[in-house]
Amino acid sequence: MKLWSGRFGKETDALVNAFNASIGFDQRLYREDIQGSIAHARMLAAREIISRRDAEEIESGLLEILQEIEAGKIEFTEDQEDIHMNIESILTARIGNAGKRLHTARSRNDQVALDFRMYVRREIKKVISEILNLEIILCEQAEKYQEAVMPGYTHLQRAQPVSFAQYILAYAHMFTRDVTRLEDCEKRLNECPLGSGALAGTTYPIDRWMTAKELNFDRPTGNSMDGVSDRDYAMELLSDLSILMAHLSRFAEEIILWCSWEFKFIELDDAYATGSSIMPQKKNPDVAELVRGKTGRVYGDLMGLFTVMKGIPLAYNKDMQEDKEPVFDALDTVEICLPVFAEMLKTMKAYPENMRRAAGRGFINATDCADYLAKKGMPFRDAYKITGELVAYCTGSNKTLEELKLDELRKFSDLFENDIYSALKLENCMALRNSYGGPSVQETARQIREVREFISARKI
Repeated sequence: MKLWSGRFGKETDALVNAFNASIGFDQRLYREDIQGSIAHARMLAAREIISRRDAEEIESGLLEILQEIEAGKIEFTEDQEDIHMNIESILTARIGNAGKRLHTARSRNDQVALDFRMYVRREIKKVISEILNLEIILCEQAEKYQEAVMPGYTHLQRAQPVSFAQYILAYAHMFTRDVTRLEDCEKRLNECPLGSGALAGTTYPIDRWMTAKELNFDRPTGNSMDGVSDRDYAMELLSDLSILMAHLSRFAEEIILWCSWEFKFIELDDAYATGSSIMPQKKNPDVAELVRGKTGRVYGDLMGLFTVMKGIPLAYNKDMQEDKEPVFDALDTVEICLPVFAEMLKTMKAYPENMRRAAGRGFINATDCADYLAKKGMPFRDAYKITGELVAYCTGSNKTLEELKLDELRKFSDLFENDIYSALKLENCMALRNSYGGPSVQETARQIREVREFISARKI
C-alpha cells in the first residue's frame, strides 16, 4: 500500500506506477535521504514534537537500513515510487509507529529538494578534486617543456612563437575558472530547504536553523515556496559542467590534431589509444575523440533541464522529477572523462623537434621583424607593410626570413642590420615575450607557480 493512499479508492494502474516511479534512478540519493531524515528526527525530538525515544528508534533504524543498502541486501520497489517512500516504508515496517512519525512537519517536496541539494554538493567536491588532479598533471608537463618552441595559431594558421608549456598552461587557466565556477555554485546552493513543507512551511514549532546546521548548510532557504521549487543550482551545475566539457573538448581537438602525422607534435601512450580492425598501422586517439563526443551529451542534459524548468508555475510540479536524470548523467559523464583524460595527458610523449620544425616554416617571427623596424624608428604600419612584402618575397623564393641575406633585406629597408638575425631567432622571439602572461620561461614559471598555489589552497 502506498503511503499516500488514504485519499484514493482505487489501486494505481500498473502503467501509471511504472510511468510515475523514479526509484530506477533516484535510488542513488539513499545516503542523502537517510542523513536528512536523521537530522529531521533529531530536530523534531529537540522541539518536543516527537519523543526522544521515537527519534532514537528512527535514527537506529535508518542507520541499519543504510548499512543494508550498502551491503546490497535491500531491494527497492516501483510500488513505493521513489527512494524517499521506499526508505520510509521499510523503516515503518521495522519500527512501527515511531517510523510513521518521521514525516511529521515534512513533505516529500522539501525532502526531495534537500536530498538533491546534498547530492549535488557532494558531487561538486568530487568534480573539483578531479579537475585539480588534472591541473597537477598539466603543471608537470608544462614544467618539462618551457623551452620547447612551437607555433601558436590563430584561424588554425601559424601565427607567433609560443612554448608548449604556454599552450598547456592556457588550458590550466581554463580549468581554474571551472573550479571557481563550481565553488560559486556550491556556495549558492548551500541553503537548506528542509522545513519548507509542501510549499507553505508548517504549523509545527520546527527549528530550521538546527536542521541546516546538522546537515552543514550555511542557512535555511528564505522562502518556503522557492525552497521546494528552486532548481537553479542544478541548472547552474549543468552550465558549469558544459563549460568544463567545452574546455576538455577543445583540448581533445588539439590532441587529435597534434598526434596526427600531419603535425606529430605528440604521441599518445599505447594504453590510451586504440587500433583499427582492418588497418594495422593505425593508432587512433579514441579517448580524446570520445571526450569530444561526450561533450554534446552534457550540453543536451543542460538544455533538457532548461526546457523542463522554463514553464513551471510555483511551487512543486511533477515535471521536476525530470531534474535528476540529466544531472546524474552529466555528472557521470564528467566524472568518467576527467580521470582518463588526465592519465592520457600524463603518459603522452611530446616531440619538441617537430614543434620547432613547424615553427620555422610558418613566418611566425614576422611580427618580430616588424617590431624590429619599429624599434629602429619606422612607423609600425610601414614596418608591417614592409614585413608583409618580405614574407611574399620569401614565399616566392622558398626561403624563411632568417635565411635571407642582409643585402636582400636591405632592398626593402636600410634599417636592417646584422642584429636582425638575433631578433628573428625563434627562441629569442619567444624569450622576449615576457610581458605578464606571455610564453617566456620566466612567465611560464610564474604561471606554473600560481596554478600550483591555486591547487594547494584547496588541499585535495
